[in-house]
Amino acid sequence: METAHVHRTSMVANSVDEADPAASDEERVWLVERTYSDDEQNLIILTYATPDGRRDYRKERALTSFSDSRGTRASLLVSRSNLGAVEDDETRERYATEVDRMRDEHEPTDDI
Repeated sequence: METAHVHRTSMVANSVDEADPAASDEERVWLVERTYSDDEQNLIILTYATPDGRRDYRKERALTSFSDSRGTRASLLVSRSNLGAVEDDETRERYATEVDRMRDEHEPTDDI
């Protein structure tokens, strides 16, 4: 079971199509961090960020078994209203650096 969790507690479906984000309400974000939840076992938190590192999108994924083989996309298109602000300068810089690396190494639809 996969759920999308955003900072403002609304649930959304993720789109990975290649629509022009400038012509829509969507913004491309890139995977910058994977962490395990402290509160629940088998929960991974995927953090995606905008290229400048100023906005982020978090997605929670529950692992259902050791053989869970769902892919994790290098990049997503998400609604701008579902992006949270990254307040810390150090985190923004780290996210921007990681986005640059991901963009250099992966296509947006790559599973990583």
